[in-house]
Amino acid sequence: MMNNVNNLITDQIIDGLNIQHLIKTDRFEILSISLEKGSDFPEHVSPVQATLVVIQGLIDFKIEDRVFRLMPQQSISFHPNVKHSVRALENAKFLIVR
Repeated sequence: MMNNVNNLITDQIIDGLNIQHLIKTDRFEILSISLEKGSDFPEHVSPVQATLVVIQGLIDFKIEDRVFRLMPQQSISFHPNVKHSVRALENAKFLIVR
């Protein structure tokens, strides 16, 4: 088995909306997302159950007419096919595990 160390999250540029696939298998995927202060990840749906984990910054996560303010080390899980969006109140990085 080969072990790899990478700095994909650390090196990810914060400029508007930036999405990187960190891991993708038949069973799950992890996305690393950076969002510049004042930028939005527009409304969309996830095809599967997902969890958002904040790594850096402060975001507003909007889902079903509710807004959750999230900071580093906080997470929120949500069901598939539910419209949601994210707004960065500070430069932010977060993971989506689905």
